[in-house]
Amino acid sequence: MSYTPRLKKKYDEEIRNQLQEQFNYDSPMEVPRLLKICINQGVGKATQDRKLVENAMKEMSLVAGQQAVITMSKKSVSNFRLRDGMGIGAKVTIRRGKMYDFLDRLIATALPRVRDFRGINDKSFDGRGNYTFGVTEQIIFPEISLDDVANLTGYDITFVTSAKTDAEGMALLKALGLPFKNQTKEA
Repeated sequence: MSYTPRLKKKYDEEIRNQLQEQFNYDSPMEVPRLLKICINQGVGKATQDRKLVENAMKEMSLVAGQQAVITMSKKSVSNFRLRDGMGIGAKVTIRRGKMYDFLDRLIATALPRVRDFRGINDKSFDGRGNYTFGVTEQIIFPEISLDDVANLTGYDITFVTSAKTDAEGMALLKALGLPFKNQTKEA
């Protein structure tokens, strides 16, 4: 008996057919799908304290459900006291089942914990169906204990899809449950 994430099952049974009818695809293989979710975090004070990068990596590993890696600087910048090869952030790429589990937790538990949340902005598509948004505080994730957090930093979360246009990517992400802002204009 194998485990299938709830959103993966929903995509296979409902969303794929819905998108195929909406965009008139000839083949089911043309229907856009979510390929991966990338999470990035830059630690600005990492030049003064190296422990901050390690803490960021541990927190991100808890949130993502798999091991994060430390991102290293590529150049030396004397004004920032930054040397080549110094750890300045953390990143993780999530695929397959863990990706759908993370997306489910993000939609159901993390985003509702954001203060004054009215939905995520729909203007952050890149022209090829991929979407990126930022979370200002990592403490919205229930895996992170507020007592263990040294400093509040945010995450950049990128959804990489196989969609060819922004409209296709938007339709896919809306169907998966991402809460976009309502763009109704009132006169």
